[in-house]
Formats: sequence, C-alpha cells, structure tokens
Amino acid sequence: MNTFLLIASFPDSLIRFRGALLRALVARNLNVHVAAPGLSGAQDVCEELEAIGVVPHEIRLNRTGMNPISDIGAVFDLWRLVRAIRPDYVLGYTIKPVIYGSMAAWLAGVPNRFALITGLGYAFTGEASGRRRLVRKLVQGLYRFGLSKACKVFFQNPDDEALFMEMDLMPANISSCVVNGSGVNIAEYSLAPLPDKPSFLLIARLLGDKGVREYAQAASLVKVKYPEVSFRLVGWIDGNPDAIGQSELDEWVSSGVIEFLGKLSDVRPAIADSTVYVLPSYREGTPRTVLEAMAMGRPIITTDAPGCRETVQNGYNGFLVPVQGVDALADAMVQFLDSPDLVTIMGRRSRKVAEWKYDVQLVNELMLVEMGIS
Repeated sequence: MNTFLLIASFPDSLIRFRGALLRALVARNLNVHVAAPGLSGAQDVCEELEAIGVVPHEIRLNRTGMNPISDIGAVFDLWRLVRAIRPDYVLGYTIKPVIYGSMAAWLAGVPNRFALITGLGYAFTGEASGRRRLVRKLVQGLYRFGLSKACKVFFQNPDDEALFMEMDLMPANISSCVVNGSGVNIAEYSLAPLPDKPSFLLIARLLGDKGVREYAQAASLVKVKYPEVSFRLVGWIDGNPDAIGQSELDEWVSSGVIEFLGKLSDVRPAIADSTVYVLPSYREGTPRTVLEAMAMGRPIITTDAPGCRETVQNGYNGFLVPVQGVDALADAMVQFLDSPDLVTIMGRRSRKVAEWKYDVQLVNELMLVEMGIS
C-alpha cells in the first residue's frame, strides 16, 4: 500500500480545505498521514481525521515567523517524520510547508514531491518597502530553492503561475499545473434562500491585504444613504505583521459601521443570512470563502486582482472593483441595494459557476491525475 503525507501550517485547514482530498486519497487505498503544528491542541480535528482513516502528526513549525534557527529545526523535524513514515507522495501547501516540506522530502528520498501554492501572502502583496522588502527577498530565495526539489507545482490561478515563472522562482524543468482553487463541496454548501433584509458579508483573517479596511470604509459611505443595511465581518486577528489592530476593529464596531461575528467554525449560517458576499482582497490563490458563497447562491463583489478575478464574470455573477478602490466598492454595493433583483439573478448564476467550475470533486480529480494517483 502506497503512503501519502500532506503537510499544512494550520490544523483547521486540514478538514475545511483538504478534507475532500484526504477522503479521496483514503478511498484510493492509500495510507494517508497529515502533519501540522498545533495538532496536539486540536483534539476535535485529530478525531475527525482519524475517523476518516488519516493519521495526524504534530510538527514544530512557526507559521508566521522567520527565525532561521527555528526554521532549520522545522526542516529537521519534517525530515525525521518523513524518514519514519517513508511516504511515496508528499504534498505541502502554504509557504513553509511548501518550502520546508519539499526540502525534507527531497533529503529523505521521497520519489513524488508536490507543492500547492494557495496564495502569495504578506511577502508578495503591498509595497515592497522596509521589513516587507527584506521578507520578500528572503521568501523568494527560499521558494527558489524549495521548489527546485519538487516534482510538480500546483497553482490556484494563472497569474501566480506566470509570476513565479517571470521571477524565476521555479526551474524550467519543474512542471506546473493550474487548478480551480481548493474547490467547494456543492452538496455541503447548498443553495440558501435570501434573507428579507439586505446585508453584506466579508469572511477573512483580519489583515490589511484582505481589504478589510476598504470594506469598513465603503460600508461607512453606503450607510449614509442606507443606514439600515448591515455590514457583517467574520474572522479573527492574526499574528501576521499586516494584521488589523484590536482598537481599529473596536472603533468600527462601536461606530455602528461593522457588525463583528468573530471566528466561526461553520460559516454557512452567516452566508445564508447575507444577500451579497464581499472580498476586497489585494491578491489570493483562489478565495475559498467566495466559492462557498457562490455555491450558496450569493452574488460576489471582489477585486480585479489575481485569484479573485477568476471567480467573477463582471456583470454576470457579481462585480469586479479595483484593488483599494473604496468608492468603486461602495458603488457596487449600492447597485445591489438600488436594484434588488440583481441579487437573485446574479446569485443563481454564482451557483451555476460553482457547479461547473469549482466542484471540489472535479478539482481533486485533476490533482490526483497530475500526481499519478489513479
């Protein structure tokens, strides 16, 4: 029986983002293992993984830090784990699992080594000045070395693939493949009736690069004309250097501009209680929350940015606005408020796009074929 190891940087993502892939691997009679930091403190995640036949492993990996000694230790820990498991396939996703997982798998002699680029994050977005410039150069160098040890690299949008090639971050002999994001379970995220009152929703880690500030600013503009409309925010403050501060969040809430729902283990009730989903992100791989909202029949307002623009046909199932374009974002919101029929029409179209393009079964099938797993 062949063995597969999936390496992640965050325990919750294993079920939410990769659960369907793990089940597909188990169904193909592979011996499936996962590794992530924080699993020892996530008993519910471990129990769910074990219930579907997956073996969890705790690893030492600081998701956001750039401490060289700590990261060398992480590579060594991963190497030891890989040597113990002896997998035939290794797949890492997000920055450190991609880079360090590829290194460790190569050092341990794993024959099939894969990387999934789910987004570029802090090191690639925003202006390259000061600390961000230093981090960007470091991450690019690590990517260049780590991806040279992969057999194939998966991207979630063609812009990221083109950028990596333009910046020479992966050798010419390493093949790549673009997939439609992480996909969405269109049965689990089923069509939901629209609520009676109009409301907007953003689900994101509370980072500047997610467009959270632009969302709050646009909401304050729209509330001048439509004071009764709700603008809800689901998420949490992250340890990322680009994180929104607690005081800033408190100010939005106390002013009545934003209704903050905190971090939710199940976002479906929040999506069902919204009429329009908004993600003003600066750049994404392919935003999972947008796919979930589309599957539940919600029109989308997002940015004309890599990863985001792939989810919306402008004027068909939503609107594309410029990155950091607060006025354009507010105008798009007002269009839905002035013409409520657009919500129903575009929402139905979103569901159709989710079905034919982003069904998780189709996305995973392509990945399995590209990895040589039948």
